[in-house]
Amino acid sequence: MKQYSVLMSVYYKEKPDYLRQSMQSIYRQTVPTDDFVLVCDGPLTPELDKTIAEMQELFGERLHVLRLLENQGLGRALNAGIKSCRHELVARMDSDDISRPDRCERQLQVFADHPELSLVSGTVEEFTGSIENVYASRRVPAQQAEILAFAKQRNPFNHPCIMYKKSHVEAAGGYQDFFLLEDYYLWIRMLQQGMQGQNIQEPLLWMRGGSAMYKRRGGWKYVKSQYALLRYMYATGFIDLASFLISAFIRTAAAIVPNTLRSALFQRAMRTKKQDESA
Repeated sequence: MKQYSVLMSVYYKEKPDYLRQSMQSIYRQTVPTDDFVLVCDGPLTPELDKTIAEMQELFGERLHVLRLLENQGLGRALNAGIKSCRHELVARMDSDDISRPDRCERQLQVFADHPELSLVSGTVEEFTGSIENVYASRRVPAQQAEILAFAKQRNPFNHPCIMYKKSHVEAAGGYQDFFLLEDYYLWIRMLQQGMQGQNIQEPLLWMRGGSAMYKRRGGWKYVKSQYALLRYMYATGFIDLASFLISAFIRTAAAIVPNTLRSALFQRAMRTKKQDESA
């Protein structure tokens, strides 16, 4: 198996216990990393710093903490972290999610079997409270042709469990400022350059969900960000005019409705309910 880096960013609003659980899930990987890059995006709370100190004891020299003097935002923090990653393959990890133990092993095997790939993601399961409380999952298309078609309407990769080639991400310009859409914008640019991806059709990660997650997908700031991305997609020929207009209407409507309704819409239209999978 190839070696790989893990890239995570954390900022002062994160919960120490969530960070601990997330980092422990990386420690327990069946194929462990020897290069965990943790970017502290600006000053943190004493509680978060204490948790990081505990994790430093756990990981030892494998954990490399990069501290930014001021909060830069997720995109810039990840770009700073990518530069510090030692290996070509980089596994992204959010500071409040939990990776399945064999997540990275499975992604490494896909890269070994298909060296032409630039991106490998998979299904995520959304939970509240504990991982025993999974209420939905987000599955994205498996192969390149389906991924390209899907990308014209929605994000074709699950960012919380993506593994990618560092040099290919850098060649596409890395993460750029795009409110809550840094990853989607990056994937589109990579696909436009002919880079290929694949999605494992089984769960790789538990993603912390709930009303707070859907609330972030609302408001006029998010509407403007969505519109800017669609405008880029149309201007570069990635989507046609009809797709631009339809997507702009749907995304604007979803962003301005009350959060309870938005949560219901996301779970019905963009997620697979847990009970449906067992039926």
